[in-house]
Amino acid sequence: MHDGVASRLAPLLTKIMLGEDAGAAGDLPIRVRAWDGSAVGPPGAPAFVIRHRRALRRMLWKPGEMGLVRAYVAGELDIEGDVFAALGAVQRVMRSGDEPIRLSSDDKRDIVRTAVTLGAVGPEPKPPPEEFAPGRGDGAEGPLGASAAFFARLLGPGLPHGTGLWDEAVDLEEAQRAAIASVTGRLGLFRGARVLDLSCGWGEFACHAAEQHGVRVIGLARTADQAEHVRLRAEEAGLADRVEARGWDLAAAGDGPYDAIVGLAGVEALERPTDRLYELLAPGGRLLLQQPVRRPGPHRIRRTFTTSYMFPEDGRLRPLGEIVGELEEAGLEVRWTDALREHHARTLRAWAANLQRHWTECAELAGPGRVRVWLLYLAASALACESGRIGVHEVCAVRRDRDGRAGATLVEGQAIVSR
Repeated sequence: MHDGVASRLAPLLTKIMLGEDAGAAGDLPIRVRAWDGSAVGPPGAPAFVIRHRRALRRMLWKPGEMGLVRAYVAGELDIEGDVFAALGAVQRVMRSGDEPIRLSSDDKRDIVRTAVTLGAVGPEPKPPPEEFAPGRGDGAEGPLGASAAFFARLLGPGLPHGTGLWDEAVDLEEAQRAAIASVTGRLGLFRGARVLDLSCGWGEFACHAAEQHGVRVIGLARTADQAEHVRLRAEEAGLADRVEARGWDLAAAGDGPYDAIVGLAGVEALERPTDRLYELLAPGGRLLLQQPVRRPGPHRIRRTFTTSYMFPEDGRLRPLGEIVGELEEAGLEVRWTDALREHHARTLRAWAANLQRHWTECAELAGPGRVRVWLLYLAASALACESGRIGVHEVCAVRRDRDGRAGATLVEGQAIVSR
């Protein structure tokens, strides 16, 4: 159906989503269906469904990324078909953040005229309740506040939250098992070793390392729900004397020393003071971080979908070189780095598939708006990884002992494991 609201929406959306790029971009590379059932655009393309005039009003007030995101999270706009293809088609919009779209005077007049005829003019709608207030930095009620039951459906059995390794894996569970085996091998764990897990999540790595390698693990949990889940999981597995979950602040780690420190960041950036990590490591101890990174070059901190809905305190990702330099300046010796970008992108896609497979259950557990936030985040992050705009690197470093040896006390008699 080409008559009706949709035929008037398409040129308006082109302008408020692409701004001055609209002329070069031509028609929107998506299908648009309006609240009256009319549609325009390529029949086989992913469809953006405008279910309510309020969605259009949000995009009029916030042209670009934030208006589109708010309408989607509020359920006033839907994406039908392949969400990855839909977001990929408008990825320039998704990268524009909270910057205003530049419009000419003629464009503004056309937009207002069309909006009036569609009944979409009015005061700016309030942001969805899932959006953080500007300037907020605690994240206490952020996405990780959802239940373990929600994350079991998102992450899979065991709730592993790190990047899977897909070299020979055929599914997410195999990829996560391979990843944990790789991490424990690179750390050279030995029975009785003391391990600090900087981001223990729901306890998958901590319990595996304690059970399979006989180590003692102190895990730092971002939420009270995570800490309680890890405690119960350890008790049920008979590991209460070897696995302990504490608060998120690094001060909860105590004074050390730890034979190994691990940080599997998963879907969040890990920010810890590197000089403190050096102090916590025993001489010869090994540090392994899986760290989200961005391309080098100037980077202006701004409010985006991620800082507005996911991790308000993580205003920026850093380049790999900056992270390596900071570790070296703290006195640690970086022994190797490993790019996990493609592995992380595939992991994100697998999590998104889990979410879509269990959509109804997840919406009941976390709320429809929060589930939409997660799907948007996972899809956008996967696309960013696949295009190389962001990535994940595994960084391994050691604290040399007094004789300058790197890890002899930790891996004595063992071959260094490397893929």
